Amino acid sequence: MAMSNLAHRFSRRILSYFLSAILGFSAGSAFAQTYPVKPVRMIVPFTAGGTSDTIARAFAQKFSEAWKYQVLVENRPGAGTIIGSEVVAKAAPDGHTLLIAAPGHAVLSSIYRKLPFDPVNDFAPVSQIITTYHVLVVHPSVPAGSLKELIALARSQSGKLNYGHAGVGTATHLVGEMLRISAGIPVVAVPYKGDAGVGLALLTGEVQFGFLVPTNALDNARAGRLRVLAVTGSGRGSAFPNVPTVAEAGLPDFEYTGWVGILAPAETPRDILTKISGEVARVLRMPDIAARLPAWGGDAAGTTPEQFSAKFRSDVVKFAKIVKEAGIPPME
Repeated sequence: MAMSNLAHRFSRRILSYFLSAILGFSAGSAFAQTYPVKPVRMIVPFTAGGTSDTIARAFAQKFSEAWKYQVLVENRPGAGTIIGSEVVAKAAPDGHTLLIAAPGHAVLSSIYRKLPFDPVNDFAPVSQIITTYHVLVVHPSVPAGSLKELIALARSQSGKLNYGHAGVGTATHLVGEMLRISAGIPVVAVPYKGDAGVGLALLTGEVQFGFLVPTNALDNARAGRLRVLAVTGSGRGSAFPNVPTVAEAGLPDFEYTGWVGILAPAETPRDILTKISGEVARVLRMPDIAARLPAWGGDAAGTTPEQFSAKFRSDVVKFAKIVKEAGIPPME
């Protein structure tokens, strides 16, 4: 009799778990079908006007048109993207607060001793919007018309050449250190406040070389204010079809491909992540958006949450190695 009661209780428990799983799946699916149920905030941890901000506003408009609720872009710059990222990390995991992220998010844990969130575990990757690259440029006064000539010049003038970057741990800093280490050149890294500061320093000749986003490099190269030597991606950039990659120009193992993507708070239902990523892919297929990709300095990605998660986690490991090899000290 006792065994019979035990078996009965066990059967009821299994049935309860089974029904809960079905109901939970149904609830999640229903929520995804009705998502969003209120305005969506898209947090940009950078100042207005940059590439990430421009992309965010373009996608916010398209999302708003497709959904019955408005998607609002909020710029929350400061502290190396920590301020804006914290807003999303501590938001409700319901898909109504999203983060527009760049590779700097994947390096946070390598350059900060303490953070108010876990850059990996407190976020759920949604979709990589685009794949980006940077452009190696020099001031016209620099007697180097190729990467090999720049490397030779740097070696002949030990410690006299400077490169500008947008701050510790930023893409322009990491790619600059990658070049320094790969080429074995004794150059000095000079930090500035953002990409705008780097661009100005290059234009005035305060630094001899650096890396810019394609739009800034293109305009200045056309005007003769800067000289383009190479692009950092795995292939030639759409805006620079005649410019070699760093690998083609003399450093065969060199490659830096960045990205702009969307992160959500951890524990956001998978169905919602999938719905948003599907919307990203749909928007990328629109002719007016596709036409803007060269100006954004990238190529369409539109990945699934799983694909973006793999890319993001791979970059966390890759950037940690770069930070260690470059001897970049952690910050508070």
